[in-house]
Amino acid sequence: MGTMTIDGRKVEFTDERNVLTVIRKAGINIPTLCYHSEVSTFGACRLCTVEDDRGRTFASCSEEPRDGMVIYTNSGKIKKYRKLVVELLLAAHCRDCTTCVKSGECVLQELAHRLGVHNIRFQNTREHYEIDDSSPSLIRDPNKCILCGDCVRACEELQGIGALNFAYRGTEAIVIPAFNKKIAETQCVNCGQCRVFCPTGAISIKTHMDEVWDALADPDVRVVAQIAPAVRVAVGDHYGLTKGRSVMGKIVNALHRMGFDEIYDTSFSADLTIMEESAEFLKRVENGENLPLLTSCCPAWVKFITDQYKDYIPNLSTCRSPQGMMSAVIKEYFRDPENAKGKRTVMVSVMPCTAKKAEAIRPNSFTDGEQDTDIVITTTELIRMIDNFGLDFGQLEPEACDMPFGFGSGGGVIFGVTGGVTEAVLRRLSPDHTKETMREIAECGVRGDEGIKEFTIPYKGMDINICVTSGLANARTVMERVKNGETNYHLIEVMACRRGCIMGGGQPVRAGDRTKAARARGLYSADNTMLIKKSDENPMVMELYQGLLKGKEHKLLHNEFY
Repeated sequence: MGTMTIDGRKVEFTDERNVLTVIRKAGINIPTLCYHSEVSTFGACRLCTVEDDRGRTFASCSEEPRDGMVIYTNSGKIKKYRKLVVELLLAAHCRDCTTCVKSGECVLQELAHRLGVHNIRFQNTREHYEIDDSSPSLIRDPNKCILCGDCVRACEELQGIGALNFAYRGTEAIVIPAFNKKIAETQCVNCGQCRVFCPTGAISIKTHMDEVWDALADPDVRVVAQIAPAVRVAVGDHYGLTKGRSVMGKIVNALHRMGFDEIYDTSFSADLTIMEESAEFLKRVENGENLPLLTSCCPAWVKFITDQYKDYIPNLSTCRSPQGMMSAVIKEYFRDPENAKGKRTVMVSVMPCTAKKAEAIRPNSFTDGEQDTDIVITTTELIRMIDNFGLDFGQLEPEACDMPFGFGSGGGVIFGVTGGVTEAVLRRLSPDHTKETMREIAECGVRGDEGIKEFTIPYKGMDINICVTSGLANARTVMERVKNGETNYHLIEVMACRRGCIMGGGQPVRAGDRTKAARARGLYSADNTMLIKKSDENPMVMELYQGLLKGKEHKLLHNEFY
């Protein structure tokens, strides 16, 4: 423990990793472009530079706090320095801000306003680069890159992929895939975490909003939406509502007013996923085949396995993701002429995940040659559509989803947070549904935002070893242990994004670190208020098995990854 003097005020510190953290602890919002607490310190942008009592300047993000330090965060020299840094960044940056997808949310743009940069004295001499739109999920615009390295570190350190890195030096430096390949030609898994960390529009979501508007305008088309669990606890952030609050009812109202014909809850198909995956899991345990069972809900994780751990492809669950199941079931439902009523059905999926765009066009996401999910939009795109339509979201009254696919269990709702799939499976396997049993399952080790969670539960005279992990770098650690025979798991749940879908690559990012715990609490709170906790107690799911799904379970709910 020590004490620093920051702008004339005494500030105590304990285990803060750097001076920057202590400054922010003191309530001073010092600007940064390249600093993120979850990845290594890079010190590239120099905007967090401060001055000490001897006139020495240094980047506060890379300086360890020491007892007795005297720091000035906004001296005249520092203000001029920061303004010059932003001016130089803008001089080498595409300045078509009015048409940039990041406009209004761009950190560089915000800092230019904040620091009073109104004139660029320097000529932009950087080479113009081709925009890379090869990915089904993301767009790379190197002309908007400020070389902060955030995307590089997120891809390498959090996801363990390394699809992006620096090339060349000095004024010719650029962030690109190896050998200047297109991003789609790399092992990129489309998770979108590079986009989450990018402070500008250099990496953005490949949007499909126009396709949705076109479908809504066609009188011969029935537009059906499904909304993923994690979406409901993120939309409110944009509108200044309580962090992590579930606004599912408001989202349904907004979509109805925009012209969607039917709106369903993906937690319904999450219940289907649990029904099928738990049955598959028990069968594999009984036969001792293809264990550990690897969950298949996360498309970025599935691509990671199929690209880098091909020997374990048979271990992937054959269950489609909740998105895939919902779309396949709905398309099958509207193939009945009585239900179709002469209209063509367009299935729109609202997801927290950019990788879902890639999943929708995978060959195994088609049924009888027809694409199941026609359009995927992210939470961020949904927000833009709501704003574009001119709705006052905060004033919308909540509405219920449509039937018969608008009702899910609490187990389906918690799919959006890491450990949620496993917890729902454990609920399904339990013959009991009392509050005490649900609490015991929640406290068995499945919850929490640790990167790797391991625990054992008893089941019918045997011990079931389970691993829950989020973040692909953590997943790689787990898979290497499995590969080397160091562990003996029966079930491994993986979500590519740390903490799960609540922090997916398609979620709004402006709210930052403060929303992580709040979004998880929001989903658990929604679960607490659900009358039905277990997937097998959802009457609509059981009715579906007796009706539409009968004899078609494998066709509509399963696929192969090899």
